[in-house]
Amino acid sequence: MNRVVITGMGAVTPVGSDIETIFESLSAGKCGVDKITRFEPDGLKIHVAAEVKDFDPERFGIARGDTRRMDLFTQYAMAAAIEAMQDSGIEGKVDPERFGVYVGSGIGGISTLMAECDKLGKRGPSRVSPLFVPMMISNIAAGNIAIRFGCKGPSLPVVTACATSTNTIGEAFRAIRFGYADAIIAGGSEAAINPLAMGGFANCKALSEAENPEEASLPFDRRRGGFVMGEGAGIVVLESYEHAVARGAHIYAELAGYGNTCDAHHITAPAPEGVEGGRAIRLAFEEAGKPEGVLYINAHGTGTPLNDSTETRAIKLALGEEAARAALISSTKSMTGHMLGAAGAVECIACALALSRGVIFPTIHLQEPDPECDLNYVPNHALQLQADAAISVSLGFGGHNAAIALRRCV
Repeated sequence: MNRVVITGMGAVTPVGSDIETIFESLSAGKCGVDKITRFEPDGLKIHVAAEVKDFDPERFGIARGDTRRMDLFTQYAMAAAIEAMQDSGIEGKVDPERFGVYVGSGIGGISTLMAECDKLGKRGPSRVSPLFVPMMISNIAAGNIAIRFGCKGPSLPVVTACATSTNTIGEAFRAIRFGYADAIIAGGSEAAINPLAMGGFANCKALSEAENPEEASLPFDRRRGGFVMGEGAGIVVLESYEHAVARGAHIYAELAGYGNTCDAHHITAPAPEGVEGGRAIRLAFEEAGKPEGVLYINAHGTGTPLNDSTETRAIKLALGEEAARAALISSTKSMTGHMLGAAGAVECIACALALSRGVIFPTIHLQEPDPECDLNYVPNHALQLQADAAISVSLGFGGHNAAIALRRCV
């Protein structure tokens, strides 16, 4: 079996749209949550969101003509993929038939769907755009990336709600590990800050109704009342270790384990015992060889009342009480908001940065610890500390649980 490593990273997030800015923001505990500006939230109880700021697709080399044929989620994915490809230096150095794309989205082109439904209602079906379907479908970001970079190998967009891009990275890891590809562009993208998506999430009581942006995204805090909608994309270039070494690539970290389970319990709520979430974490940790030393966990940590206490139990079940208490755990969603289908990939990038740069990112806004969330969530300030391994956890509607384990490359 092949070892699998991360050789390129790119992201578009509410705290920055390049890796250096994102690293600085997460290290400094910068909050990307603010008042909603994308639309007027009249009639909506939700006041804040974690929007991407000052996004310019042309800065990433996406032509203006192309953006008119792409929903915003595809633009975000393409921008992050271009950054990751430039970072990796792999273009032209891998057999196209051995180069894949595993990029998913939890929702896909929902803003395009809204716009075309509006046309249908006002002007009839003859006015619906012929580009409606290829802009809206959730696999189209992967398709556009494959076209741009000539990737003719395995392609597998995944849709597992908030676990989407942890699953894309995990499945890409398996494809390379078992020899089906030499390299894969993997990750996820989301752009759902609009009245339809936010109205739906708000009405199922998932979103924070806080008016103050600094009191909205509160993972593991007893004051938490829901997640904050975020957006953006995260992309990593995964590569077999031998292929990366042969071309002299920079390696951020080794991807060494993957767990994928389902609660089979409820369409939105996690199973409260955390058994299957814990099993996903344990599977990833065991496949990685139960690495010793300092362990960093980037938790799903949404700031919903059910998730955070359930996830705490899941971590304890996976690692055992003593190891769970020794782990350094944080939720970067406290800064980025919940980026839905992009969250797992951005949090994988956070894990790779933590391992490669010796920083443990904080959980900001953690002022009133919840007794049911009694582990070390690295409150409010980053730690200058070298971790030896990291686990990124994602839990999605439908009961989807995914975890990936990374090891530091030395």
